[in-house]
Amino acid sequence: MKRITLIVGHYGSGKTEFAVNLVLDLKNKYDKVAILDMDIANPYFRSRERQKALEEKGVDVHFNSYGYDISEDLPAISATIKAPLENREYITVADVGGNDSGARILNQFGKYFTGDDCDMFCVINANRPETSDFDGAMQHIRDIERETSLRITGIINNTHMLRETKVSDIIAGYRLCRELSDAL
Repeated sequence: MKRITLIVGHYGSGKTEFAVNLVLDLKNKYDKVAILDMDIANPYFRSRERQKALEEKGVDVHFNSYGYDISEDLPAISATIKAPLENREYITVADVGGNDSGARILNQFGKYFTGDDCDMFCVINANRPETSDFDGAMQHIRDIERETSLRITGIINNTHMLRETKVSDIIAGYRLCRELSDAL
């Protein structure tokens, strides 16, 4: 596991759910773990909505909160987000906006994401219209890479249909992710 992991993926792919579960797992292995809620573009499910539960488990949660509910949806990031990025004792996971526009936020923190201690994983749900086939998913990945000047270093298959998920959905997602991985 690298010190910083950026999680990107299209709206509705399950990237936030993956990021939350990843930090909970990491907390079992590392003392200092933080999650950065950097999804300021079209937030649907936000990691900060799990702040209390995450903090009870010892995970530091950083987002755009200024202590007031009225600021919760401002497209801004609090300066405190830099703290775990600068402190090399932290293992940090960033839950990033879904497409290239949402990933643009990474550019202002770019100095933290270069080098060997950062990964960027793309969560793919093959049941999302924009990432349902190779061409669409590859375009999504390339758009994020172009916007951020960072490379996707891992692909996460999170193909589902919520409670209606079938084994065939997961297998189809696996095949798509395998094809993307081979091409990348």
